[in-house]
Amino acid sequence: MTAPEPTAPAATEGALSTDGAVTRGELASVRRRRRPYLRHGLGTLKRAVRVLGSRTLDGRTRIGKALLTWRKDIAQDLGGTEHLSAQQRALLDEAVKLKLMLDSIDGFVLAMPSLVNKAKRSLLPIVKERLALVAQLQSLLRDLGLERRSRELPSLATYLAKREPPAATDGSERGCP
Repeated sequence: MTAPEPTAPAATEGALSTDGAVTRGELASVRRRRRPYLRHGLGTLKRAVRVLGSRTLDGRTRIGKALLTWRKDIAQDLGGTEHLSAQQRALLDEAVKLKLMLDSIDGFVLAMPSLVNKAKRSLLPIVKERLALVAQLQSLLRDLGLERRSRELPSLATYLAKREPPAATDGSERGCP
């Protein structure tokens, strides 16, 4: 009986050996093969928001429109956009970005079959990251102010004076033929 001829490692890579032993090529391919992780996209979203800033919120998309509406609602609750300081506007922009990230994570998490890693008996890391983002959003909103502020409205006489149409100069009344 003769011994099998040695072959080059490149020739055996990915092929099963005849005696059932694992070759170096097989080990290398097993090491290269990665576990198919679920990709939630939070890192990509964070990077896009960090690099592009508010330009990531496209007002033409459904998500962009919803976020801009939320921003306007918060600004109105704070007394109107014209009464916000530069610091409050910056905090509000950060809150909108955080809300975008939270909405994205919520969609991913709610589609998952389980939030618990059964092997480790612990919550998945994305759930912990979500909780951290919620705490950060809560802090920003607290800094902006949780109470609703009313805007200063003009008096009734001033309001009606602005709404009245100018008097007709030709003597005919409006709306009459």
